[in-house]
Order: sequence, then structure tokens, then C-alpha cells
Amino acid sequence: MSAVEHNTNGLSHQIVVPSQDREKIHLALRTIRCLVADLCEQYKGGHPGGAMGMAAIGISLWKYAMKYSPSNPQFFNRDRFVLSNGHTCLFQYIFLHLSGYTAMTMDQLKSYHSTRTDSICPGHPEIENDGIEVTTGPLGQGIANAVGLAMATKHLGTVYNRPGFSLVDNTTWCMIGDACLQEGVSLEAIQLAGHWKLNNLVVIYDNNQVTCDGSVDICNTEDVNTKMRACGWNVLDVEDGCYDVEGIIAAFNKARSSTDKPTFINVRTVIGVGSKAAGDAKAHGAAFGADDVTNIKRIFGMNPEEHFVVSEEVYSYFRDAENRGKALEVNWQQLLEGYSKEYPELHGEFKRRVEGKLTVEDWSRLIPSKEDFPTSPTPSRKSAGLCCNPLASQVQNLMVGTADLTPSVNMAWKGKIDFQNPDLKTTCGINGDYTGRYIHWGIREHAMASISNGLAAFNKGTILPVTSSFFMFYIYAAPGVRMGALQGLQQIHIATHDSIGTGEDGPTHQPIALAALYRAMPNIFYIRPCDSEETAGAFITALQATSTPSIISLSRQNLEQYPQHSSRDGVQRGAYVFVEEEDADVTLIGIGAEMVFAMRTRQLLQRRFNIKARVVSFPCQRLFEQQSIEYKREVLQYRSKAPRVVIEAYAVNGWERYADAGFSMASFGHSLPGAAAYKYFGFDEEIIAPEVVHLVEDVRREGIESLRGEFRDLNPVHH
Repeated sequence: MSAVEHNTNGLSHQIVVPSQDREKIHLALRTIRCLVADLCEQYKGGHPGGAMGMAAIGISLWKYAMKYSPSNPQFFNRDRFVLSNGHTCLFQYIFLHLSGYTAMTMDQLKSYHSTRTDSICPGHPEIENDGIEVTTGPLGQGIANAVGLAMATKHLGTVYNRPGFSLVDNTTWCMIGDACLQEGVSLEAIQLAGHWKLNNLVVIYDNNQVTCDGSVDICNTEDVNTKMRACGWNVLDVEDGCYDVEGIIAAFNKARSSTDKPTFINVRTVIGVGSKAAGDAKAHGAAFGADDVTNIKRIFGMNPEEHFVVSEEVYSYFRDAENRGKALEVNWQQLLEGYSKEYPELHGEFKRRVEGKLTVEDWSRLIPSKEDFPTSPTPSRKSAGLCCNPLASQVQNLMVGTADLTPSVNMAWKGKIDFQNPDLKTTCGINGDYTGRYIHWGIREHAMASISNGLAAFNKGTILPVTSSFFMFYIYAAPGVRMGALQGLQQIHIATHDSIGTGEDGPTHQPIALAALYRAMPNIFYIRPCDSEETAGAFITALQATSTPSIISLSRQNLEQYPQHSSRDGVQRGAYVFVEEEDADVTLIGIGAEMVFAMRTRQLLQRRFNIKARVVSFPCQRLFEQQSIEYKREVLQYRSKAPRVVIEAYAVNGWERYADAGFSMASFGHSLPGAAAYKYFGFDEEIIAPEVVHLVEDVRREGIESLRGEFRDLNPVHH
């Protein structure tokens, strides 16, 4: 490759395709397209069309443009590539194979859509496999992840780079299709990338004008380029995306030379190019059939009788990727060594982050002790601020943000700097720069969660995103939260205003069923603390959960504090005995903001009805499930003759496995002041206690066995 010196976004030269490469490019294109057709035909399934149409883009990326090291897929300063249109995954798998990623063998390529459980070629890219930065598939998630990856580079580079030491300067490349651009989360992410001027982000649009149902214009006729320019992006066009590698490279050069905007490259391609279904929706998600595969091979000058063919000439064409990657690593290590001598303190902190460690080793000391918390009634959202703000002020890994709720969620610490384009001067005077670790997401909950996945995925542990909003609006964020859990990406989601106690905002803002979703979702810690001490336990759990995201569910309203009962250690076990009572007649299970009703009911049962109640605090079901059976028996006393009653102002779903009865919600909430809303729905010890008494009397009369398989709803109040 010839080169002209230029130093932007980690690129030290403009890339020019040597004339002697043109025939090799033509051979590689033909080979790749026939290989895609063969791989889909083998098991009569898959998504061949997009992968075939994008082949020239792939050659431009993996052969010429991207910085990466196949022999070390985790090289820290590598370019990141995200396939947002993840159904075209054969595109990425084939280029990983050709570029020399050792795990991606031809045998593995042939496992696509097979029954092999050891396949690393799933139907959509998955983060566990070398060369895959993030799991994609739900359309729009990938471009949001890419914005997070580009943010990470901007932030880390601004914090740690020094003159002559550009440690973090990689580019994020993201492939998208027509469908990604229609997802709402994509527009949210696109807006933020343009607003922040993430000039290290390049989005490549595979514009084939086809989706599953047919041509794109059956549902979308917008001017995409104008929209992207309006969102603050450079826009470049490539007319022949199927064959014009040199035109694509020229666009890449312009993109990497951008100093003030992300770049959107509109590349016109033909889905299923070379097939009988070319340009048609039929090429999207089905194998072409044996006759058309034969036809494709004839059109591209390949032998129809041979299958899965990659010639030595094509392998040789890509083979220099390994040596280029090793040279990149050597140069970066030398740079890092010089940096360590020039800036030893910064190097020490940077090294910890590269290793995925928090910058403060004994971070737990930053969380207040039980004695330092207020003893008067306190909203748990305020308790969360008391825990998180000292951490965020000193632990540089934390990037904390909110979906336009700074005054409500208590996540802004004294002296914070906002992550912001430094040239922006806002009307309200709230400004920042790329060193900032407080993120204003705007009213974009979905993008907040999905972009945070990209921040967390940049290098596990280097950045720990903390998001925040009202709990009800984590239903908007749910697809992103789920993808974080699926990928094992550590994040902390601060979900405030989590009950009918939210009050006057009414049923639109009062979550009833959302906790059931997150309790059921795999690899999520949904933690609902009852006071400040339990909130501390929730943060400790979340910070230690390096492969699991956590949701900390918090109240708007004041909560009673129980320093004599609550335990941060108990929270880390999911549930624990809050108040023990020998020979108890009933176990009351209290959760979060409703613990006060469990405790008041216990007192009333003893005082008026001479019924002894023990109380269990149960902030996190999934943590409890990780405990030994002996511990679980000790806490819940499964084998006692006393019934167990859960008290929570949510849908009861899921508690049936732990309790015999529940005092819960079976309707949406109501717009009333918080305390009045609770009373309106029966959450009052004067209503709860008599219902518990009836249950206890039934058990005394008929035995505990009478409740088995007969979970009872004790709440008599129905509106």
C-alpha cells in the first residue's frame, strides 16, 4: 500500500489500493460471494443476500482500513468493528477467517446453522467469540453500541493521551442496513453521536433498499442523507458498493480525516448480487437453492462442482494482516513503555484500567458505614446518592449518566465534569469536555442502556457505566438492559420512583409489573433495598458483579431506616432474617419500600392478636437462588408449620416459589399523594394484619398442607 502522511484517528497515512491488487480484489469478491452461497445452501438456511452485497466493504475494511491484530484479538488499541445488521454475520465470519483469526477455521465456517454446540458461527454475532466486539441481532442495538465504543475512545484518549503518546486513538466502524435505520434506538444514538461530535465513528450504510417484506419504500421514503446531516454527521456516497473497493477506500480516508463530526457513508449495494434473487427480498433470509448456487458460481467464473473453495491466492492476499497486527502491537507496547517513564502515575492508573480493575483498590471504604447514614426517614434514591457519589468522585472507571433526571436521581457529585463536546456552549451554562464522566443522555432511555453496553464492552472493566431514570422508564430501556445481561456486561442501573409511593404522577409512572420482567431476566441482579444500609449492600453487590448488570430499585418517598435490623451483608445473599421470632406463627417477607408495612404489621399482630411474626428482608431473588439450600431453609423456614406472606406493591408473579400468600397489586396505580396511594390500595397494617390473622387461623385449623399449590391473594382491596 502506498501512503501519504496524515495523523487523525490513529491513521498515519491515507490508504491507496495498489494497482496490482485489482485482480486479487476481483478474485476475492467472487470467492467470498460463492462461499456465502455454499454456506447457506449447506443447511438450507441463513441470510446470504446482505453478506454477498457487502463483500467489497469487507475487503476495504479487513484488508486495507482497520487496525487489528488477528493473533491477539484483545489488542487494546485495535479498531472496533460492529455489525449492527447482525443477520449478515457470515460476512464477518468469513473475513475473520480470511484475516487469520485462528479460531475461525473453515471447519467452523461450515458449522453455520448446523447442530454443532461448539460452533462459533451463531446466527448473529456473539461477543464471546474472537473478533466480535458486541453481540448484535436486535436491529439498532449495534449502532448504539458503536456510539458507546466511540465514546470510550474519546474519553480514554482525552484523559490519558499526551503529546507524543497517543495511547488510545482507535476508530469504531459500524455496518448498518436499511432496517437498523428504522429503529428508534438508532436515531437516538445517531443524535447523540452527532451532538458529541464523535469524529472517530464511521457508520457504513449497506443501502440495498430491501427488507424482509419487500422494497424499503413500502414503509420508509425519507431522505436518509439529509437526516444524517441534520443530526451533525458528515455524509459521503459510494455509488457502486458491490465492486468499487477503491471508491470505498477513498470514503474511508475522508472519514478518518474528519476532525469535528462522525461520518455516515451511504454505500449502494445489491442484495444477493449474482443470484437470480438479486435486488429482491427473497435474497434476504433464505438459501438460494442448489440450482441458483450453481448459477451464481457460473456467473462468477467458479466451478459449480466445487464447494467451500478459497484458493491459496485469496488466502495469500489477506495473509499480511497478521504481520501488520503484530507490528501494531509492538509499536503500541513501545509507546506504552515510554509513557510509563514520562508519566508514571497516569501509566499506573491506565494499566489498572486496561487490566479491567477499578482505579481505587479499596473502593468499599468510600461507601458510608451504617453509622454514617441518617437514622430519620430517607428516600432510598437519596441513599443511593450517598453511596454512589463518593465512588464516582474517586473511581475513574465510573461513567454516570441520567435520562434528563439529574435533580431527581441524586447521581451528580460535587465537582463532576460532564462528558461533552468541549466546543459546545449551552444556553443554560452546563458545559463539559471529553474527560467528563457525567453523561446527559437526554430523554433517550433506550439509547442510554444500549450505548452503555458499548462503553462496557470497549474492554471489560475499563469503564463501568451507571445509568439512571425512573424505574417505570426502564421499560423503554429494557431491550438494551437485556442485551447487556446477555453479553455479561457489568453496569449499574439506578431505577428511582419505584412504587405507587411515587404518588401524584399517577399510574403512568407507578411500576407494577416491571419488577417481574427484570426478576425473570437471566443474569440480572434486580435489587430492591429497604433503607440506606441495604442500599449500600446493593452497591457492593453491583460493583463486585463483574459479569452481571444490576438494577438498584429505589423509592421517591421517605423510607423508615432500620439500623438495628438491616444488613449490607444480608443484601449480598439476596434475603436474610430481618427480625427473628422463636416459634413464629407466620413469616412476613418485606421488600424495598414496602418493608415498613411488614414491620408495622408484625407489631400489630403481636399487640392486638397475640400472633408472633418473624420478618425476612428479600431484596434480590437471583442472589438468594445462588445460596446453599441450607441457608435458604434457615431464612425461609420451608419446613416449619408457619405460612409465609410476601408484602409488595407489585404484581405478585414470581413470589409463589417463596411464599404461601401475598399482599400485592392486581391493578395499575392511581394518582394520589404517595401515602394516600398506598392506603387506597390496602397497604395499611390495619388492613393487612387481619388478613394475615385469617390465614394463620386457617393453617392452625387445616394444617400448612392446605396452602400447598393454593397461593392466596390476601389483599381484599380491588379497584
